[in-house]
Amino acid sequence: MDMEEFMSATELAVAIRSKDLSPLEAMDACLEKVDQLNGSVNAVIWRDDQEAREKAKQATDRLLAAGDPSVDLPPFHGVPIPIKDLTKVRGWPITYGSWAGPKELSSETELVVRAFEDGGFVLAGRTNTPELGPLPVSENLRYGITRNPWDLARTPGGSSGGAAAAVASGMFPIAHGNDGGGSLRIPASCCGLVGLKPSRGRVPAMVHAWEGAAVEGVVTTTVADTAAVLDCMARFDPFSWYNAPQPSRPFVSELGAPLRNLRIALSQTPPLGLTPDPECMSAVEEAGTLLESLGHSVEPFEGDLVTPELVGNFVNMVNGAYAEYPIEDVNLLEPHNRTGLALARDMDCLQYRSSILALERASREIVSLWASKFDVLVTPTMAIQPPPAGYVMEEAHRQETVLVSEVLSMTAYTAVFNVTGQPAISLPLGMSESGLPIGVQFVGGPWAEGMLIRLASQIEQAAPWSERHASLR
Repeated sequence: MDMEEFMSATELAVAIRSKDLSPLEAMDACLEKVDQLNGSVNAVIWRDDQEAREKAKQATDRLLAAGDPSVDLPPFHGVPIPIKDLTKVRGWPITYGSWAGPKELSSETELVVRAFEDGGFVLAGRTNTPELGPLPVSENLRYGITRNPWDLARTPGGSSGGAAAAVASGMFPIAHGNDGGGSLRIPASCCGLVGLKPSRGRVPAMVHAWEGAAVEGVVTTTVADTAAVLDCMARFDPFSWYNAPQPSRPFVSELGAPLRNLRIALSQTPPLGLTPDPECMSAVEEAGTLLESLGHSVEPFEGDLVTPELVGNFVNMVNGAYAEYPIEDVNLLEPHNRTGLALARDMDCLQYRSSILALERASREIVSLWASKFDVLVTPTMAIQPPPAGYVMEEAHRQETVLVSEVLSMTAYTAVFNVTGQPAISLPLGMSESGLPIGVQFVGGPWAEGMLIRLASQIEQAAPWSERHASLR
């Protein structure tokens, strides 16, 4: 059989285990889609088709040799997945989207990539990202602008926008990304996908970036894919500073499982006095109506969880993270990152530590609301719809020392939960009058991925989005 268009990763894995498709056929189909679409979207910025096909051929050979593929092979055996250009793969280049990135090939593989390989995925190329990752769009001077498959004049978001554009366009069924301030949820919202930010310490990493606020994950088309891949990624790491408590059962067990009636809070107070796009707020209100029809208790929440002090301390934390990148020539950095690095160098260790302590104290107060007031907070994923492609990078370069207003509007609802470490998921529940997806964010209490997946599964069944796909225009 031919690989169906917009097949989910789980569906493709089933087709491979049934031997309706071979891993090599799946890889060839994905690479052919990249050939067809990437010139318009610019999601994939590096490929080694020979290696990808060789790995897929090896997976095909293992499939043919397996007695019972459902038992003898890992769950995603033979499914192609691209890796974001912020995450190391041994023997691959990693540039961090920058002309200042390393020239040598990586000497190690990040733990999440090892988990993908152990889960059966076949690695296939790199996706675009903003230089070093801090912008919520996937635009840089080295590889150019990644565009939204729903509307090529718009951004797919970031920093995992290359990943989201690759999935939303149909190049791949799933893509790796990471999330330090909304970098999975924002592109999921822009591109009509599912984007889960796991809890701090849920997915092991060699070094937990941004004090553990930045986490690894994927963008997908279904909640089932999100749950199953989280089972692959989420491992106990005895050598790590951060480890989330182990779940009582696999996350896939939460799909379709009975769900008690939850206390749902609908965000009514925009962060930092922003004026959200009416269609973004309408999507939240419609989600509230849907949740009530499912038997949940829905009440408005008037609190603003984000303060100017929290934003300032978060920026200090992000600037401190320049130490995590092997920058070979500062002069090759883009203007906004040169400025950020200069600010980091002017910040002494006491100021940095004070910011981290303030974030931890603020986090304690925020997280306490889930125990006392509600089980789930529902917000817009973004306060605005996707900005024009190229605009945010241009403004960031022009306003080197000023936080671009669109950056604040794209991250205001998401970054706070990187600070607290709570799990949060963006679901593609809304559509604008112009035909752009609008995501709605659902935030759970500490370590509550299982409950969020159960709720997201219930919502997906009640208001499915599986038939909505981008057509490049």
